[in-house]
Amino acid sequence: MARYLPKWYNLRMESIELFAGAGGLALATANAGFHHKAVLEWNPNACSTLRKNQSAGLSQLAQADIIEGDISEFSFRPFYGAVDLVSGGPPCQPFSIGGKHGGMDDRRNMFPHAIRAVREIAPKAFLFENVKGLLRESFSNYYQYIIHQLTYPEMQRRPGEEWGDHASRLEKAFTKGSKAGLKYNVIYQLMNAADFGVPQQRQRVLIVGIRSDIGVQFSFPQSTHEQDGLLFDKWVTGEYWDRHNIPKNKRPLAPPGSKRRISNLRSLLPGMMLPAWKTVRDAISDLPEIAPGASCATFANHFCNPGARSYPGHTGSPYDEPAKALKAGDHGVPGGENTLRFDDDTVRYFSVRECARLQTFPDDWVFEGSWTESMRQLGNAVPVKMCEVVANQLMQQLTSAGSVVHG
Repeated sequence: MARYLPKWYNLRMESIELFAGAGGLALATANAGFHHKAVLEWNPNACSTLRKNQSAGLSQLAQADIIEGDISEFSFRPFYGAVDLVSGGPPCQPFSIGGKHGGMDDRRNMFPHAIRAVREIAPKAFLFENVKGLLRESFSNYYQYIIHQLTYPEMQRRPGEEWGDHASRLEKAFTKGSKAGLKYNVIYQLMNAADFGVPQQRQRVLIVGIRSDIGVQFSFPQSTHEQDGLLFDKWVTGEYWDRHNIPKNKRPLAPPGSKRRISNLRSLLPGMMLPAWKTVRDAISDLPEIAPGASCATFANHFCNPGARSYPGHTGSPYDEPAKALKAGDHGVPGGENTLRFDDDTVRYFSVRECARLQTFPDDWVFEGSWTESMRQLGNAVPVKMCEVVANQLMQQLTSAGSVVHG
């Protein structure tokens, strides 16, 4: 049996990771089979995390050159034609709902350099992620501007040109649809990590671009988990509580607002819906329990800082639901956030290791820096498992499209 492949086909898919942070997206793409040539990050603590795990022999970064520094001073031209995938999470603070909403005028907006990387490397594909605030109505024009720049990365902004004028030129090229040169077919989707087996309700925008000349199609994967599955396991079969050895007299009552929904689920059979959302209990219940101020020698980064408090609107994450979205905060761990709430409404901070579990980092991935800095890395991270589902689909499309099998 002979297999005939297109000229661009390459069994070893090379990649470059931008704005790597603690390595969430880098882990996801590596787990999907991409091999990192370089991983770029400017934060010293995050770079220490990356180097620590590379020196420990973790395979995902085995061949990567970890580059610490300002991306604006880095040239990607030496990688032209040698990289299949450019991925990364351009800093999200300019668009974050929890940030200052600087958007296009914020000096932390790194999308221009992500676009430059695509232009200088001309990869087969790119995968970028960002916060859902990027889709906010107040940023809609600028977001379309980003998408159009990613579509035609060679149409650069001219010296002295206002971004609105540049956007108009790009819109004309986009609507005409026949501009020569480097072009990408770009799609994006808002995804909830809980729908992909992550024990956290974290919404991120995923942007995928495929170089138009290689003829590869891509569609975002369908959800693998659902909320109804969790309601079914809790309040119809009780399997969730049985699995966690919670006796019937200790099980809470179903939330009043979900009774009609649960009643409708009673007519279904197991297997008639997607697997259940994962909860905080699913993620961390096998870790040793730690009191505030204590630490655990068995699991790296498993210690608990004291002083957690609840605030109006910031009451922590319930044990038997997916966690609320972890946050980074400009000045340390946000008050009332990143905490676990018990049935008696007392709270404690999640440990760094527990937060890593909620972001689906593996237990052998160690975080460097102080508690505040480690929590900031995790609050800025993307859930590994959700992005791995997307990266797997992208890898499958890149390595299978265009191949023909002859007997």
